Amino acid sequence: MNDNEERPVTIITGRVWRKKGGESEGVHVMLVAPDDDSAVRQALEALAKEGYAEAELDQIGDMQGDPDDEPHISAYQGALEGEVSIVTFREDF
Repeated sequence: MNDNEERPVTIITGRVWRKKGGESEGVHVMLVAPDDDSAVRQALEALAKEGYAEAELDQIGDMQGDPDDEPHISAYQGALEGEVSIVTFREDF
């Protein structure tokens, strides 16, 4: 990829905890980063800034097209604008 091409939006999935030993929430983090290591670092920094005490990141990959539903549509747009977008959701086991 050369410098003139737009980088794809990276999505990182996993779980987060507001406090250690508390209930977990599912998380999708969307951002644009030069590489996977930078993406993970930026995601962890953003999660800490939002008050999450712990994070377990499971998968990382590039988005293939725009998402279909909110809140992912807004998160995707935020990532394209340079934000680290965080979507949390209740996990049903």
